[in-house]
Amino acid sequence: MNQAQRRIHDAAIRLFAEQGNHRVSVSDLAQAAGVARGTIYNNIEAPEYLFEQVAAQLASEMHERVTACDQNSDPAHRLSNDIRFFVRRAHEEPQWGWFVYRFGINNDSLRDLLNGTPMRAIVKGVDRHRYDLREDLLPGAMAMIAGTTLTAMWMVLEGHQTWREAGSGAAELVLRSFGIAAEEARRLAETDLPPLPPTTSPDLHVVS
Repeated sequence: MNQAQRRIHDAAIRLFAEQGNHRVSVSDLAQAAGVARGTIYNNIEAPEYLFEQVAAQLASEMHERVTACDQNSDPAHRLSNDIRFFVRRAHEEPQWGWFVYRFGINNDSLRDLLNGTPMRAIVKGVDRHRYDLREDLLPGAMAMIAGTTLTAMWMVLEGHQTWREAGSGAAELVLRSFGIAAEEARRLAETDLPPLPPTTSPDLHVVS
């Protein structure tokens, strides 16, 4: 992205997160980005589809970074990290956090993101008898993980807990609900969390 495109992209995330709405006016977007209306049209191919473009780009970027970062062979450790990656990033990038929190359940791209990497950790855990979890409970387990993760993000965004407190608590509760012993669940939920690597995902679809 060039500088104008990055400013538009960041402003769009902020407006969507603040307003909780899938649509923003070109005028509001231009004002938030500090650019002229014409700059919006010159740099964004289809402003009416901007929300879906932003959501898809954020989901792709976060999926790539989590997948590249977390190579633990233990599915319980991977699941603990997956949950805490989201909570930590909500602390580091509050506008990103609010965007995912507000739209994570009702947007297909973000919902797939919340379900994607944790689902692999759950399936592997069930296959290896790491979890005490019946296969018919998998859909409910995924819904629980998504809800727990988003709630932990909200706790951080609202200042009720630090990201470490909220992330570790969420991870520990999920692991214990899957049959991991209390002491081990707490240990896995409190291990050092590696940094997410830079993204190499394509940028938001813009006019070149």
